[in-house]
Amino acid sequence: MRQVIVAGNWKLNGSLDSITSLISGIKVGLGEDNKARVIVCPVALHIGKVAKLIAGSAIELGSQNACDQTSGAYTGEVSVDMLKEYTVEHVILGHSERRAIYGETDALVAAKFKTVKDAGLTPILCVGETLEERESGDTENVVARQLDAVIETHGIEAMDGCIIAYEPVWAIGTGKTASPEQAQEIHQFIREKLAAKSADIAQKTQILYGGSVNGGNAEELFSKADIDGGLIGGASLKAEDFLKICSAAK
Repeated sequence: MRQVIVAGNWKLNGSLDSITSLISGIKVGLGEDNKARVIVCPVALHIGKVAKLIAGSAIELGSQNACDQTSGAYTGEVSVDMLKEYTVEHVILGHSERRAIYGETDALVAAKFKTVKDAGLTPILCVGETLEERESGDTENVVARQLDAVIETHGIEAMDGCIIAYEPVWAIGTGKTASPEQAQEIHQFIREKLAAKSADIAQKTQILYGGSVNGGNAEELFSKADIDGGLIGGASLKAEDFLKICSAAK
């Protein structure tokens, strides 16, 4: 059985004081009966601080990004080897904001994926469609294209051990809501696409939902057959809200 993962993507938020308070609250609230695998992904500047704060706990550390190059003249970037020095285990790749705001292409995301995987870190590969793509009935084509950028370049074996996060961009900040059934439909599509190449990898791969998960909808979402947890944005910035989502894991 796949363990539920609850990963907090803090995005461009937090201060030294606020993250100290946030991690303290999460650590106290999780308790010994927590059934979720918990990951926090702070901004790069705070990774070292968070690494110290979670040391000795079950909380795992992730980065929101990584360079596709391991060193050199790449001003402003962070390499996988640098991340490993701070005990980072996971890297979010291809987030909708990276694709839309910073112009990251499928090819670049695939290159980053290989660099992260080769370094022994776990990619959290984000896929998902915009509102326009959803309304034009192009959801499956978009998700398939984003997955194929990795699979066709690096082979299905590259997906072994990685995490996928489905983000319906159209359901984030638009006033529209994706139902648990709509989310499950695309998660099932993703798993079936993997299964066409490798049933074993498809069965093992954890697919997270990234469409505004909160304490009120987490339990129903996580009960779906192919939804293995959530990539949490705003609700990960308050310990009480984040813990409610973690408690939905069964």
